[in-house]
Order: sequence, then structure tokens, then C-alpha cells
Amino acid sequence: MQGYIININKARDEDLIITILSPEHKYTTYRFYGARHSTINLGYKIDFELEHSSKSTIPKLRNILHLASKWNIQREHMFLWQQYIRLFYAHLKDIDEIDPFYFNMLEKSHEIWHQQNPKRVAVEAYISLLEFEGRLHHDLICFQCERVIQDHVAFLRAFLPAHPGCVYKTGYPIASIVELFENKSTLFLDDNEIDNLWQILCEGF
Repeated sequence: MQGYIININKARDEDLIITILSPEHKYTTYRFYGARHSTINLGYKIDFELEHSSKSTIPKLRNILHLASKWNIQREHMFLWQQYIRLFYAHLKDIDEIDPFYFNMLEKSHEIWHQQNPKRVAVEAYISLLEFEGRLHHDLICFQCERVIQDHVAFLRAFLPAHPGCVYKTGYPIASIVELFENKSTLFLDDNEIDNLWQILCEGF
């Protein structure tokens, strides 16, 4: 099987509880500490096997192979990737059976993470997630005053739209946001605007 490591917790001694997102399932697994184990890290894409036992409700994680990408050794890219991965774990924490959409979203992001500013990749992917879950506000109506936003739009967590004056936040040109929402493209947003949207994204899915 293949999947992404979306959470790692220490158990007793050096043993680990590892959460893996696969195409249709989220696995909570146990890895015993030992010198023969492969190095693992949050965000790694791995090929793995599970060993089930009647003595434990958590399967053992075995035969791990890191399916590495070249950018995994680029510190800044990996740091941002791990931030992105943590958001998936928090969002899917209480769900075991997972729609393939989430794995496919990670796959697509993983493949192009090094090709442009990773924050742009994450923002565009997140818009797809909000649309998939029916939470993307295409109508751009201010949640505070309930009026249509016509010039600049500000956002709160989960890209909840508002007039900048209603929430005392920086606004984005509405044409740039329409392009983002309709075509999942950050083409008309500059890097400072992307940094701000990334910070909103990091508040949680």
C-alpha cells in the first residue's frame, strides 16, 4: 500500500504511533523502535505493509519504503509541506473512511510542490477542497453585513468572505479572487497576497 504520513506521536520508549492517509482510508499504526527501521518523517510518502494481531487493535507498520521526491531535501519546501500536512491530520482526525479526493489532492500537490511557490500550490488546492466540501463562497457575500462584496474582499478562516471594513483586514481585488475561485489559479495574486492567504489557510481547513 501507499500513503502519506500525516501524524507521528511518540509512544513508550522510542516506539511511534503513525497516522497514514491512503487513497480510501486513514490508518493508525504502531512502529516498534529498532535499528533496522527506515527513517521516517512527517509528510513522507511511503510504501508500507500492515501486520494485524489479535493482541492489539492497532496494526504494526512494516516494510516501509520512502517514495522520495528531490525536493524532500530542500529545507524550506519540506518545512512548508509539513505545515500543509498537519492541516490534513487535524481536518480528518475523526474520520477513518476517506474519500479518494483528499489523497488525490495530496498527490497532485506533492507532484508540483517544487515547480512554483509551494504556498500557491497549497492555496489553489485548498480552494478545490472547499469547493469539494461545499464550503466555497462563490457568491462573495459578506458574512458580517450580508451585502454583496463588489470591490475588495477580505477573508477569515476557511476563506469566509467579508468587506475589509467589516472585519478590519486587508482586502484582495475581487477580480483576482474570482479567478482563484473559478479557475483555481493564483495568477493574478502577488507573492505578498499569497503569503497572507497562506496564513489564513494555516488557521485550519
